[in-house]
Amino acid sequence: MGVLAVAGLVLIFAPGLGQVRDDLSRADPGWVALAVALEAMSCVCYVLMFRPIFCPRMPWRTSWEIGLAELGAGSIVPASGAGGLALGAWILSRGGMPAERIANRSVAFFLIKSSVNFVAVAVLGTILALGLVGPELSLVLAAVLVVPRFGVGEPAAADAGKTRKAVAAVRKALVGGTAEAVQLVRSRNGLVIVGSIGYWLFDNAVLWATFHAVGTTPPIMVILMGYLIGQLGGLLPLPGGIGGIDGGLIGTLIVYGAPAAATAAAVLIYRVILFWLPLIAGGIAFISVRRGLNNPDRPELCVVPAAT
Repeated sequence: MGVLAVAGLVLIFAPGLGQVRDDLSRADPGWVALAVALEAMSCVCYVLMFRPIFCPRMPWRTSWEIGLAELGAGSIVPASGAGGLALGAWILSRGGMPAERIANRSVAFFLIKSSVNFVAVAVLGTILALGLVGPELSLVLAAVLVVPRFGVGEPAAADAGKTRKAVAAVRKALVGGTAEAVQLVRSRNGLVIVGSIGYWLFDNAVLWATFHAVGTTPPIMVILMGYLIGQLGGLLPLPGGIGGIDGGLIGTLIVYGAPAAATAAAVLIYRVILFWLPLIAGGIAFISVRRGLNNPDRPELCVVPAAT
């Protein structure tokens, strides 16, 4: 949180950034409010996807609490969502869900959520390349389909070292989770499909709205490609994603032709919304779910129901 505040202060007070400050001061409150609403819809889609992947029989209240708590943790350490999934794994483990299922479904969730980005990069890249076939889609899908064929491997011996046991566990989770991701997608579960696409689409729409808030309307293709490539910065486990996501977004959008000052202002507003809304909602959800652990009045948190 402190790093994000420092980044904002730099933009506000640093010399040579007068145009950025002007764009921020003139930001349209209506468009900013719309951006907040769109980010809220993105969070809703995350929860919609969470429930059928981890436990279809889980009460919706619990799904909301764990899903929002994951998003809140992801605001602090994005790492492409790994930080939030780690928190969710801890909660599910405390609730009684088997560790193997948590590992497999966490991998499946990550792959399904990320696959929308991969597919979008391939499709949009192909369009921008004037009909040239982009390699991203085929490579990613081929990898996802091939990984399960390697098998989970032999379990590590009881007297094996920690490293060997860890490698065996990671391989088992990766192969098992990839197979389950393919199975979940092939099942055509409506919540999984709507949730994964909606999570990505509404997040893009937030950036689109913040550009309108500062009075700039770059082509939608520029916003989409800037978002997709710029989000690679989120893979870095930086506090709040500061420097990784911001730098990637601003640099990519400018390369694709967006005006520099307006881009910096739009991305700053986008990042503030992306940081604070999930963090506040996730913090409230985590407090609620934490209080419910081992509470007889919340049996679904004492023992998470087995999935069908």
